[in-house]
Amino acid sequence: MSKKLPPEEKEELKLPPEEEFSYISEEKQKEILQKYDPESNTRELGGFVKHIVFYGLLAFSLFQLYTAINGQFTAYIQRSVHLGFALSLIFLLFPAFKRKGEGRKVPFYDYILALLAILVGAYWPVMYDDLVFRVGRVTEFDMFVGILAILLTLEATRRAVGLPITIISSAFLAYAFFGPSFPGFLKHRGQDLDSVVQLMFFTTDGILGTPLAVAATFIFIYLLFGAFLVKTGVGEYFNDLSVALAGHLIGGPAKVAIFSSALQGTISGSSVANVVTSGAYTIPMMKKLGYNKEFAGAVEATASTGGQIMPPIMGAAAFLMVEFIGGISYWDIAKAAAIPAVLYFAGVWIMTHFEAKRVGLKGLSKEEMPDRREILKKIHLLIPIVVIVVFLMVGVPTMHAALYGILSTILVSAIDKETRLSLKDMIHAMVDGARTALAVGAATAAAGIIVGVVVKTGLGLSLANGLISASGGSLIITLFFTMLASLVLGMGSPTTANYVITSTIAAPAIIALLMIDQPFGTAVPVAIAISAHLFVFYFGIIADITPPVALAAFAASGISGGEPIRTGVIAAKLAAAAFIIPYMFVLSPALLMIDTTWPELIWVVSTAFAGMIAVGAGLIGYWYRKLNAIERIITFAAGIALIYPEGIYSYIGAVVFAILFILQWMSREKKLPRTSEA
Repeated sequence: MSKKLPPEEKEELKLPPEEEFSYISEEKQKEILQKYDPESNTRELGGFVKHIVFYGLLAFSLFQLYTAINGQFTAYIQRSVHLGFALSLIFLLFPAFKRKGEGRKVPFYDYILALLAILVGAYWPVMYDDLVFRVGRVTEFDMFVGILAILLTLEATRRAVGLPITIISSAFLAYAFFGPSFPGFLKHRGQDLDSVVQLMFFTTDGILGTPLAVAATFIFIYLLFGAFLVKTGVGEYFNDLSVALAGHLIGGPAKVAIFSSALQGTISGSSVANVVTSGAYTIPMMKKLGYNKEFAGAVEATASTGGQIMPPIMGAAAFLMVEFIGGISYWDIAKAAAIPAVLYFAGVWIMTHFEAKRVGLKGLSKEEMPDRREILKKIHLLIPIVVIVVFLMVGVPTMHAALYGILSTILVSAIDKETRLSLKDMIHAMVDGARTALAVGAATAAAGIIVGVVVKTGLGLSLANGLISASGGSLIITLFFTMLASLVLGMGSPTTANYVITSTIAAPAIIALLMIDQPFGTAVPVAIAISAHLFVFYFGIIADITPPVALAAFAASGISGGEPIRTGVIAAKLAAAAFIIPYMFVLSPALLMIDTTWPELIWVVSTAFAGMIAVGAGLIGYWYRKLNAIERIITFAAGIALIYPEGIYSYIGAVVFAILFILQWMSREKKLPRTSEA
């Protein structure tokens, strides 16, 4: 564990000889991913089965591309085929247990499970006419296939996604059966096996429900877009561009991590994968500059986690949000998330800047900086992202925008010989995209189990009423309870599953309280619906850096060599903005750029940025000079007042902020690190 900086004085940290600067090898990256990211814990296949999986993944992508271009099949066929591909390939790729040296061998029982998964996926396409004709009457063989679908979904989810979401889905199934045994408002009449199986596999309210529908359409095609972008080398380019733009600033490498991770978020929906991809490059740079292990890892974890809230391509749950809210486009979600995302990264940037000033860390020297002209020669690699943004802005359907993005990636790659995609590259991109989609398919199928039980038992309404009752009808207390629920559910669960649970249970309570002043029977305004759903979405993501189970922070500590829990604690502190911003946009939807005027938007954003500066200074203990305990409390309070969207508090915060700024400037330290300003 690295030594702690004495609070009474600042000093430049020195690294011991054994911690010389070096980038993390691909082997080490893979090891960290497999340890902290269940989606990466795959077998190293060889021989005939390697080819089976390769062509299976390719067929998966070709099926999805075909339906994206030519139109989807009916809901049952489209979703069940997607499920069949995902489950069967998971059983071949993901081992039942994490064992060292399992090697390339696939045990016989996994071949059997893969064949059964194919049966499940093919059942609806083959039996479609018969199943539709019988209209809800299930045979004994239907029951067998339905039970098989539930069991295979849970086992595949356990392997590819992790145990937490599997346990939660199983608990909801148990709740469906044993409803009469529960106390109070949780009690319901209970369901028998026939009705549960029918709900789960023979309606579109269970496994084949909305979550899997979104995975089988929008999510897959955007994951494919990300895979094509990666093949052009855009991931490495994000790092190079970030160094060129931010490397020379105070505490440069930390700001490189923030910049790079925000960009990586446009192609990666996984906090852990984002940490390993950009952290393998930025964490060693931060350690070389002088940041201690835990802080270096925390910066990367916090920034990488924020990648999921960064438009235009956010985490997979953002696509679910479009379907759950209804009547809005993906662009509405991306636009609403834009200012909160910028505020999030601004908060992390501000705090790393103050930490660098407090410790006295410089940016990269001229010799260490890359040639900006050479880097700008590859700026065309960002064109596909611009293409998607433009198409979404002008109202092109979400899936078509992704297809145009893939096409533009292929065309743009041809500009430079180094980035040009060959036919082999494109085939491998399709295979990589399908591989990434496997865990999402399993997670959304398991999430469908949860949604099905909530709908069938009325649990969503019961819990929403219980939440409102427990909070005494207070919006702030309800938001606080919802935040805690999202953080707890997010411990080890993917954001997608977390969002499904909280959006069906907690979001209705928030919406109900926000609708109190609306006339009875009024449709839920878009601003209220989006703010409630974004609230649970944010905290589901932040769970990745909130101890005790902070997977993104733990992955970062695997690279930095720091202590995992301490890394998580620092990451949570750096993400202070993320714990405040969701409350802001629920109380003041102006931040979401919905139903607002430009003067109102400018005022809210300006006070929010000023508040971030004050909160960051208060938490770090440094502004233009070191702050004592009283100054830190006052500065932090002024920041909260500025951020709180009620006018009177913002005005009070603005006055206190101005006084603090003048006092800090007049008493600032004269000797600052010789480097560029942030």
